[in-house]
Amino acid sequence: MSVKLRMKKFGRKNRPCFRVCAVDTRSPRDGRVIEELGTYDPMVSETDARAILNGDRINYWLGVGAQPSPKVATLIKKYGSGGTHLDAQQEAIDRLGARRSKAIESARVAAAKVPKPKIAERVAPASQTVTESPVDSTSPAEVQSAEIVDTTEGESEPQ
Repeated sequence: MSVKLRMKKFGRKNRPCFRVCAVDTRSPRDGRVIEELGTYDPMVSETDARAILNGDRINYWLGVGAQPSPKVATLIKKYGSGGTHLDAQQEAIDRLGARRSKAIESARVAAAKVPKPKIAERVAPASQTVTESPVDSTSPAEVQSAEIVDTTEGESEPQ
């Protein structure tokens, strides 16, 4: 069995995303994989934060003879263990995390500014409660219990 390191496409329409995988060369692009080794998301705004790879497992597969595809070879050269862009990748990931935390904090502040209705407005006042009709004052539970007839009295159980 010959093993290749290549990308498996997933995602939705106009929003692709890829997994870097070790696969048998005979399997289709999106078919069965041996192991998933990382991700590549081309839609991430920071170029250096697009690829996240598991360097130890990639080194293992390269050590046992797996052949990377051209694009995966480029990603390994840049972002694998000992890659040329590792420092830039960490900085890009930190910038994305800072942006995300700022967005979350601004959403919390905006949510806090929205006025919440008071409890009295959500619950109807006691003066507006429905009164019982003078025609029939029995509740549905009383009607149901009155209709139940005990048919077991005087009968013997079948043996």
